[in-house]
Amino acid sequence: MKRFIPKKQSIKEWLKAICISFFCVLMIRSFLFEISSVSSPSMEKSLLTGDYMFINKVSYGPRLLKTLFSIPFINQRYYSDVVSLPYMRLFGSPDVERNDIVVFNFPQEDEHPVDHRTYFVKRCVALPGDSLKIIDGLVYINNKLTDDESNLQFNYHLKSEKILDSLFVKHYNIAEGGKISDNNDYSYTLSKVLADTLKSKSFILGIEKNNEKKDMWDEFVFPFNIHYKWNVDNYGALKIPAKGDVVQLDTINLCFFERIITAYEGNTLELKSDSIFINGEYKTSYTLKQNYYFMMGDNRHNSQDSRHWGFVPEDHIIGKATRIVFSNDKMHHTGIRWNRIFEKIK
Repeated sequence: MKRFIPKKQSIKEWLKAICISFFCVLMIRSFLFEISSVSSPSMEKSLLTGDYMFINKVSYGPRLLKTLFSIPFINQRYYSDVVSLPYMRLFGSPDVERNDIVVFNFPQEDEHPVDHRTYFVKRCVALPGDSLKIIDGLVYINNKLTDDESNLQFNYHLKSEKILDSLFVKHYNIAEGGKISDNNDYSYTLSKVLADTLKSKSFILGIEKNNEKKDMWDEFVFPFNIHYKWNVDNYGALKIPAKGDVVQLDTINLCFFERIITAYEGNTLELKSDSIFINGEYKTSYTLKQNYYFMMGDNRHNSQDSRHWGFVPEDHIIGKATRIVFSNDKMHHTGIRWNRIFEKIK
């Protein structure tokens, strides 16, 4: 029997087909859409840990590559920044709408180029030019309540007359929290609907949202300044920076703009005897070069978001999370969540 020896022409055709397929997949992933997993509970119940979300990059205009030399699909840390391009996006500025669920690069990873920073997903609660304020955990934009509590979760303190065991947690599908004292005190992360349901149970003696009080300063909340005594539940008012805004600078409000001027817009900044120098020149004002957004998680007491690290620059925005393509409950080991597959993200 003769042994089959592939012709050189056949090998070339196969290699050509593989290269074309790889290029097409790379272009689709870079400019059209991508599938990414949800690895934290910060967006529950809108997004659950173990969900795989469809990221539509066309929604906000495909962002062109900044770092040309990198290894795709393997790890976003494999790159060379020898050649780095300026920020450009097809179709102009991203048309983000309030309450969109947005995927973006984490702004604080200064050790990496923008397009190689970790993916974060949050809800955009405030747009450039908006005035934002948080009162008792709820967001007000331009003095109007915009939050839909049916999408949100908060931490609640529960007092029970009996032990709340694993069967209780499983029955009510509670993902976070537990016992905090030997006197049947518990802290659980709940939606308003579930909190109201538990209030009606005879064995629940009391239930209260764990809100931080007004004027109680949290030093880990942006802008990290004692002059602004804000916390995650009572925050602002704060105007979201917009491209072209001319902001007046002083030693008090500089904490809002220092990172914008330096890390996001590429200037040097020095403070000498209460005088501000940008790129070596004395300045009392600064003109913003791009738009900024305020992002928050729906799991309000268990989310690292703009309340903790400030604004998200326009050039960090990747795309809009639109649909769940797959979901696997690894936390409770219950397997595939069939009811969430192809569900629209709201």
